[in-house]
Amino acid sequence: MAQRVQNLRRAPTSVAMASALALSGRRWAFRIVWELRVGPLSFRALQAACGTISPSVLQHRLHGLRDLGIVERIPRLGYRLTASGERLFHVLAALNKWSAELTKELH
Repeated sequence: MAQRVQNLRRAPTSVAMASALALSGRRWAFRIVWELRVGPLSFRALQAACGTISPSVLQHRLHGLRDLGIVERIPRLGYRLTASGERLFHVLAALNKWSAELTKELH
C-alpha cells in the first residue's frame, strides 16, 4: 500500500496538480486572471481593477503568469488571457459558482 501511494505521488497528474496548487497559492494570481476575463487591460487599469495590489507585486505576478503562458502582453493594449488563461478562467468561474452555492447552503 505504501508503495502504491508513493507511485501515485510521482504520477504526472500529481505534478500537474502540484503546479496548479502552487499557482493558486500565489496571492493575486487568480484575481488577475479573473479581472482579465473581460478582455485586455492596461497595467494601470488592471491595477485599479485588482484594488490594493502594489505595482511591484502586479508586475511580478504578470511576469509569472506570462512565463506560464496564461497571460500575454499586447502592445498598446496591455495584458490579456491566452487560450490557456481562458481555460483557467472557466475553472475559476466554476469555483465561483460552487462558492456561491455553498454560501447559500450555509446561510
